[in-house]
Amino acid sequence: MACRPRPGDPKVRMNGNTDSNSRKPLSRWWRWLLVLPFIALLWVPFYNSVEPTLGGFPFFYWYQLLWLPITSALIIFLYYWSE
Repeated sequence: MACRPRPGDPKVRMNGNTDSNSRKPLSRWWRWLLVLPFIALLWVPFYNSVEPTLGGFPFFYWYQLLWLPITSALIIFLYYWSE
């Protein structure tokens, strides 16, 4: 007598793997991309200057603000890549 799957049970494939096991894990190399914004903003002497200005903002401020969308896009990319 065959058992019917209950709601909430993981789907089992013919080879015995469940759906959660069949996902390709995110390579460790891609995870290191998350360190880039940390290093770029941690090294303050690199961007501790007034020139060049962008729209009246000193380099010190717009460099940090530039990393907000870069970091967000990187996190979104890595999130969808890992699924």
